[in-house]
Amino acid sequence: MTIEPFRNEPILLFKDEAERAAMQAALAEVKAQLGRDYPLIIGGDKVVTADWLPSFDPSDPSRLVGRAAKAGPAEADAALEAAWKAFETWKRWPQEHRSRVLWKAAAIMRRRKFELAAWMVYEVGKNWVEAIADVAEAIDFLDYYGRIALNLKGPEAVPLYPYPGEDNEAFYIPLGAGVSISPWNFPVAIFTGMLAGPIAVGNTVVAKPAEDAVVVAYKVFEILEEAGLPPGVANLLPGVGEEVGAHLVAHPDTRFVTFTGSLEVGLIITETAAKRIPNQRWIKRVVTELGGKDAILVDETADLDLAAQHIVASAYGFSGQKCSAASRLIVVDKVHDLLMEKVTERSEKLVVGPAEENPDLGPVINAEQEAKVLKYIGIGKNEGQLVLGGEKLEGPGFFIAPTVFTGVDPHARIAQEEIFGPVLSTIRVKDFDEGLEVANATRYGLTGGVFSKSRERLERARYEFHVGNLYFNRKITGALVGVQPFGGFNLSGTDSKAGGPDYLHHFVQMKSVTERF
Repeated sequence: MTIEPFRNEPILLFKDEAERAAMQAALAEVKAQLGRDYPLIIGGDKVVTADWLPSFDPSDPSRLVGRAAKAGPAEADAALEAAWKAFETWKRWPQEHRSRVLWKAAAIMRRRKFELAAWMVYEVGKNWVEAIADVAEAIDFLDYYGRIALNLKGPEAVPLYPYPGEDNEAFYIPLGAGVSISPWNFPVAIFTGMLAGPIAVGNTVVAKPAEDAVVVAYKVFEILEEAGLPPGVANLLPGVGEEVGAHLVAHPDTRFVTFTGSLEVGLIITETAAKRIPNQRWIKRVVTELGGKDAILVDETADLDLAAQHIVASAYGFSGQKCSAASRLIVVDKVHDLLMEKVTERSEKLVVGPAEENPDLGPVINAEQEAKVLKYIGIGKNEGQLVLGGEKLEGPGFFIAPTVFTGVDPHARIAQEEIFGPVLSTIRVKDFDEGLEVANATRYGLTGGVFSKSRERLERARYEFHVGNLYFNRKITGALVGVQPFGGFNLSGTDSKAGGPDYLHHFVQMKSVTERF
């Protein structure tokens, strides 16, 4: 088998006229398709139900992006049954064959990347760069997991010591049929990655996309079908999380659950999956990624212009709607005022507007999220000094101005609770030691960053800044598949390290066989 080495898909910045023209053409093409209906996909069959889940454009909530058939418990049961039926043959496919399906899907997705990006512009409000980067990450997941899965095939994947008179071998086998519950903020990348990992090594999946991203999820399934994925290996089941998601998690036939989303929902899923119910023959395996309260620490030796540039990118990319986004800025006293001048100056120049116009920031995802962010801004006005933003902007969409608070106590609510919006809370500390202490004073542990020219301090932070993904002198978002395995400590999840060499181990189990001669 001869395959190219893994390479990350390039992320376009749309500085080239040809790239801009391609994106504008894709937007026009997708806009002409808005408002259509999309079925469930169960065992390869297109299934329409009595109810629908509408998806609206957060830049203009009067615009219907599309409607997905709404699944309930009966459809969930049927999807799990189809997944187990497909598992009996998919698990026997040679690993090379399964990997080729993923690589084919990656190639198709590469050809359709502008189209998929355009769907995200309309469905979740990503600007062009954020949307195209989302597609690039999905392509990377397909390419990477297809390659990494080859390392888990056969007895040679598990080296053992010899023992006289015996033939001993150990090898990995897939778990079975599981459930994937994905978020709206990376509706192609995370949705695809959470599917691709388990199916790469022989499992089958029932995928429940977020209610705000049901249309683009269907587009991913179109690609999987075109790539030759057999019916039932992946099943698409849009529905309300409290209904169909909860049913799938509790179901005795669910072998594993992968979830990316809020801490509160993740804890409920973990607790539910841990309870054995009648007819359940296994302990369910649960993989979670649950968010963060991510901090950037800046000391007096830092390049402040560089720091300001990357702080703004980390805090406000996709309107702060990333679990890796910077929501706490910790600055030593000596450079606090100067750095805040630079951060504020950059932040107030950011353009907020409809995503199709490719602004710096588009809308937040929906009315519920808008209300949540504005509620925290109200709390922040009593916990710190508002120096920028803090308001809903004009327009039909859910637009919120980039917001900066200073003088925030490390234990304030806006410094401890995940907001998931364009809000940055600044904490002044006397020195690097106090800054590192404040950085770790949270229940989360996903991403973090340090801006410093001190080698001693960087090396100390390398081991003492307690997060799963730590970045020095650069932004703290944008982890690349195969380069920065992603996952967090503490209540940020199970540190599954998506996009890393260990991720597929979550979806296999080792079997040992001994024969004495």
